[in-house]
Amino acid sequence: MSNQSKKDQTQELIKETAKNLFFVKGKFDATTQEIADAAGVNRTLINYYFRSRDNLIQIIFDEAQKVEHEKSEIIMNSDLPFKEKIAQFIEGSLSTSLQYPYLETYIVSQINKGNCQQRDIEEDELNKLYKEVEAEMELGNIEKMKPIQFVLNMISLLVFPSAVRPLLMENLMIEEEEFDKIISERKDIILNMLFKN
Repeated sequence: MSNQSKKDQTQELIKETAKNLFFVKGKFDATTQEIADAAGVNRTLINYYFRSRDNLIQIIFDEAQKVEHEKSEIIMNSDLPFKEKIAQFIEGSLSTSLQYPYLETYIVSQINKGNCQQRDIEEDELNKLYKEVEAEMELGNIEKMKPIQFVLNMISLLVFPSAVRPLLMENLMIEEEEFDKIISERKDIILNMLFKN
């Protein structure tokens, strides 16, 4: 194996390990040493490849943002019927929640710290979405309300269970595997709550 591909593999390993600690396990304060230990590499390698912990975190954060942005793209740029688009968005969101349960919480914590990232959605895209929601309301497919309320309902139903996952697991006495199963079963439940028909 060439040095370059070994270097790429090590960088990828460090990134994946950091993602796992942050977005899968929710250990937002993991130190460089903890990341190195979990990856089975020397701590100096993290500084060598990424210059600093903050830089490594910025890189995995940007990659996480891309995942979020791709989900929004489904709604914004697809010609599918509205309910079908929403169904795909829900499916994408739920599978991201299963893969990275703490991703949304992490993004919120970064925004709170003032490390604000680029927005996922442009204003004209948002207005187009609101118009589509209004059209569905006129057709009687969605309960009449301000379109923003429809969007908030959808996001709350999608994000909240994962955002407070540890609290729910503790209080409702749910194991990891069972919680994953519950999340993966939510698609039809959410669609039925959002749409009248």
